Amino acid sequence: MTPDSAAPPTSRLSHLTGATRRALQGWVAADGERLLFVVRMLAAAYGALWLALRLGLDAPLTAVATTFVLALPSSGMVLEKALYRLLGTVVGCTAALTLVALFPQQAPPLFAGLALWIALCTAGAAMHRNQQSYSFVLAGYTACMIAVPALDNPANVFALAVTRATEVGLGVLVAITVHDVLLPRAHGPQVLRTVQARYERFLGFCRQVLEHRLPPAEAELNHLRFAADIAALESGRAAAFFEAGLGRAQTRQLHAFNEAFMAALTTFYTLHRLLHRMRTGAASPVPALVAPLEALLAQALGGALAQSGSIAGAPIDMLPAALAQQAESARTQLPPGDERLRIDFDTAVELAERFARHLVTFVGIYHGLAQKKRMQVSEPQAYAPKTPPGIVAASGARAAIALLCGATLWYWLAWPQLSNALLMSTIFCALASGSPRPTAMIKQVLTGFVIGAPLTYATVFLLLARADGFPMLMLATAPLLCLAGWLTSDPKRAGIGIGMAMLSSQFLAPQHLVNYDAGVVMNSLFAQTGGVVLAYLIFTVVLPEHTMGNRTHVAAALWREALSACTARLRGQGARLRHRFDNRVRDLLSQLNAAAGPAPSPEARAVVRQGLTLLELGHAVIELRALARATGADAALDPALRAVADYLRVPGEPSCRAAVAALQAAGPAVRTALADDPSSLRAALTALHSIHTSLQDQLPPPTYPLTGVIHAS
Repeated sequence: MTPDSAAPPTSRLSHLTGATRRALQGWVAADGERLLFVVRMLAAAYGALWLALRLGLDAPLTAVATTFVLALPSSGMVLEKALYRLLGTVVGCTAALTLVALFPQQAPPLFAGLALWIALCTAGAAMHRNQQSYSFVLAGYTACMIAVPALDNPANVFALAVTRATEVGLGVLVAITVHDVLLPRAHGPQVLRTVQARYERFLGFCRQVLEHRLPPAEAELNHLRFAADIAALESGRAAAFFEAGLGRAQTRQLHAFNEAFMAALTTFYTLHRLLHRMRTGAASPVPALVAPLEALLAQALGGALAQSGSIAGAPIDMLPAALAQQAESARTQLPPGDERLRIDFDTAVELAERFARHLVTFVGIYHGLAQKKRMQVSEPQAYAPKTPPGIVAASGARAAIALLCGATLWYWLAWPQLSNALLMSTIFCALASGSPRPTAMIKQVLTGFVIGAPLTYATVFLLLARADGFPMLMLATAPLLCLAGWLTSDPKRAGIGIGMAMLSSQFLAPQHLVNYDAGVVMNSLFAQTGGVVLAYLIFTVVLPEHTMGNRTHVAAALWREALSACTARLRGQGARLRHRFDNRVRDLLSQLNAAAGPAPSPEARAVVRQGLTLLELGHAVIELRALARATGADAALDPALRAVADYLRVPGEPSCRAAVAALQAAGPAVRTALADDPSSLRAALTALHSIHTSLQDQLPPPTYPLTGVIHAS
């Protein structure tokens, strides 16, 4: 008899019940969420359609399409996108009224004005992120959707604008009501789970690095992913702000968490690079002397990961003091009279203590969020994204070219339905401009159009034509809309679902005077699909390398940001400049991460390494500029800062050597200028040393001096 057969029936029943419960929980967490998403999407679509028909609106399809556009996983995301959709619609309607008033029944200047407006809006979308970007895109193509139909009848443009705004407003109201009432999914708890996962991953990463269990190449990839996490958390925080469950104080804490994370990550990277250089360079006793500090930090990280918040039995707040005590003990073991080793050691200690202070702040803010404690945090600064100017200009140019090409074909072929192709090509050229893989995105949408076209035709003429009353209309259209919603809820096939939903919504929402004309429907299906094809061709032919995350543009932008750290206006202690510089560099790395995918190429990895080096250099430069202003040591530091700026302006070996020489000359001058201020002197020498070692990485290893600024200091 086997053990299973010998088990009592109650034990087997409980085991079966437990397995069933786990399977059910897994289904609810995966497919169950998707099913609820489809239910909410259909409820919003049919609710908007019923209200539009009852109110006698001219084009109910706009209200239905709005509910599809606002079909997002959480209520916070729906509320955020709804606000920006309303804003973009109002701005687009205003632009359309202005352009038609300026150029009534004048096609060439009207299309030229629309092309310019579309280009400006699409360029603005490329410069922003999340739903702010969508608002710019919407303002652009809304003007096109109103002005083009009014070309032959400009007196009707105001009615078109009012109708568009009314129907979008109706769709927005229905969508936010349904997604906030019908089995809503709040975004706030999801953001807090993301915070917990980020906290644990960052502390685990730092601990692995300090215990030498992570190769340098893998550490660089982690920095790239962390840059993407920063942008993602900012997006989630913005969406959660619109929910009632997440107050203003908690959103400020999320902002403070992101800022504390960036500060700790930057300092840790600088410390890690310094220790790595010392271990791989000339033989030095400093790494062995710093090893106890690394062990202390790793122990603190382990305690924080275990939620104990303690280090060696003491609160984690005592970590900086424990590091200082350990550093004083290790300093006595330095060989006497060796200035180079002393500066190496002091720089490592300064960075370790700075990281400890940032870690204490980071852990404190996290526990405040986890325990839902209200904390006093400073007024957060807005997230400052950065898009390379070449990509911004190319995004606007492509959208304008799409509009002009569609208008030319419309005029040349005299095909009435080509106005739909014009609108579709313009819309998807604008929408795809913010994607790191625009051709892949448009290809997915095109697949949705190709699959949805025959299904839409069959639904209209085989089911919808026989439907009598609104309930039968729902039964006739539900299969196609359910399929579109199910595909939309799958991240890998979301583009296909969106394409099907957008195409079908143009035909399945009946007008007040229904006219089942097979020729018109087929022409419209072909024209709209052709518009998406035109958008794909434009991205393939017109400046295909000028897309978000292109490593060549990102690399050039990283150098420009490092130069701005040297030349931009410095206010106060440089907090605003430091925040903007850090945000922009990490946003560029986030774009690179999105374009590179899960397995970055060697060329992308090289850009990551260069970007992290420039991030380290830029922060050290800002630190030096702030110290020079606060202590009056401008005369001692300005020549070195100018030389570094010259190198960043024209990178090359001669300018790099000139910058290294200027840093070497700055050492004695700084010692003289700050002789009465030991803490400022230590901070200045640490920043000088960080810049010097960063520049050494740019020189051929056999030729650059090993002592550098350390001997000079």
